[in-house]
Amino acid sequence: MGNNDNQLDDFFGYKPEDSDRIHKETVKDTLRRRVSLRDRIRLLPKVLSFRERYLIFLLLLIMGLSVLSIPVTAFYHYTQAIPAQGGSFTEGILGEPRLINPLLAQTNDADRDLTVLIYSGLLKYNEEGKLIPDLAKSYEIGSDGLSYTVYLREDARWHDGMKVTADDVVFTIEAAQNEDYGSPQRVSWQGVELEKVNEATVRFRLKARYAQFLNNLTMGIMPQHIWQDVRSNAFSLSELNLKPIGSGPFKFNKFKKDKLGTIISYELKANENYHLGQPNLETIEIKFFNSEDEIIEAYNKNEIDNLGFVSARNLDRLKFKGRVNIREIKLPRYFGVFYNQGESKVLADKNIRLALAHATNREEIVKQLLNDHGVVVNSPMIPGILDLNPLVKQYNYDQDLAKRILETSGWGKPDSNGTLTKGKDKLAIKITTSTFPELTEVAALLRNQWKQVGVEITIEALPISQLQQTIKERTYQALLFGEILNIDPDPFSLWHSSQTRDPGLNLALYENQTVDIILEEARQTLNFLERAKRYDDFQKLVIEDIPALFMYSPNYLYVQTKDIHGFDTKIISMPADRFANVETWYINTSRELK
Repeated sequence: MGNNDNQLDDFFGYKPEDSDRIHKETVKDTLRRRVSLRDRIRLLPKVLSFRERYLIFLLLLIMGLSVLSIPVTAFYHYTQAIPAQGGSFTEGILGEPRLINPLLAQTNDADRDLTVLIYSGLLKYNEEGKLIPDLAKSYEIGSDGLSYTVYLREDARWHDGMKVTADDVVFTIEAAQNEDYGSPQRVSWQGVELEKVNEATVRFRLKARYAQFLNNLTMGIMPQHIWQDVRSNAFSLSELNLKPIGSGPFKFNKFKKDKLGTIISYELKANENYHLGQPNLETIEIKFFNSEDEIIEAYNKNEIDNLGFVSARNLDRLKFKGRVNIREIKLPRYFGVFYNQGESKVLADKNIRLALAHATNREEIVKQLLNDHGVVVNSPMIPGILDLNPLVKQYNYDQDLAKRILETSGWGKPDSNGTLTKGKDKLAIKITTSTFPELTEVAALLRNQWKQVGVEITIEALPISQLQQTIKERTYQALLFGEILNIDPDPFSLWHSSQTRDPGLNLALYENQTVDIILEEARQTLNFLERAKRYDDFQKLVIEDIPALFMYSPNYLYVQTKDIHGFDTKIISMPADRFANVETWYINTSRELK
């Protein structure tokens, strides 16, 4: 108190010797009562210790924040966050756009991705893989199962402001059916008659029932007034394939090229007149890369937000994982080895194919290659897609059994390289696949596994253009490749005997008269449960004949920035369908009363 007393003496102008006239403490008490509130506040720092001053400041701060928090707390209590306009993202994908055209975008992921963003079909898939109206307002199926009447939305507009009409639908389908336009979609529309009922109604008529016909209506519709003057021989050469006009949620804005003229990025803007509601996002930039390695490098350098695709084997190479969501989406595709028995005497022997099935450790492939981001497949039908019997016949991994089967089939002791022989013949097979790293790694795993039972494997990895030609000509012994089914699959083109030659996709050149009948009947069966039963019979027969080695179905891994909300997709029919509900994605938010 001594020091504080001296400070008070100086402050009030008194000295110690004045104590002879009046008692010092009495004077101080009197003056304290007379000083103003302002002077008292000014005096506090001099009479309080540091600890006391700190505690008082802290108390005042808490009181202030408590008062301020009342309206803030009330605001968040009585309101909720909702999507708001604005925001953008940049996504890296493989490939380069060439034909952003619903009738031509079939073999290029970049084309398909942009087509889904820019064009709309009559129907589309929702996040559960169910078909819902898009350009169509509704549709009716005739009692005979042969006619489909589609009623168009009245508010659908092209990006240039023109109205979408039945004429656009008729033009698009007739172009797809016309061989001169060279559309891969032609096979889906053969035998379909189309009629314009009025400006907002079209009717399709089939020659035979086709249970999966509604899937066809997801194909993008093109504007007649833009394309009608483009001749069929110039259809794939038109500049409109790179500067498209559609009716989808996003519209073309601009693209960038490098010094060599290669397109390196596309910028899309939200379609403010989109018939399903203006998208929340303002812009999307798509950047194109030649390899998955380049995409990963761009992400690690913070040049892109999303990775349109990443393989399970490369997930660990991603930096900053805390800023992204790894979306694991079911995709109805599988990978297997398709045996061309006409090109290989060895593979024509069912016992050899049986031994190879038992010599394959599928679980090891899924674990080592996919890090368990996928499932083992034992059938030409993907598990979980249709309500089929999951307890199908399986050829379990058993190397000893595989060796006994080969020995029983006359294959003797191995030669100096460990390869089994029968007379002058060696148990040797050539596997043809693409140069895609995942498939070359699978081929290497198969070579190692089959070597253990005495099979010599040669791997032929081809660039995609050369591989496509090999597939077209069916000049392979064993093809390691993938097949994509639909969410409501029709395996007709993959396994019917009429599809053994190009453009059919029966890669195993499989012929079974009973299977043919089942597939023909199934695609005409509109009742879902009855159709599933037929497909169950189909898969049992194929599994028994072993025309191919079914191995695994990888999940589709989509790396998306955590800034994006509203993505709920669980299953897609093809990778581009990850954008099927892009108009509901959002980054910015606002608040409204609950």
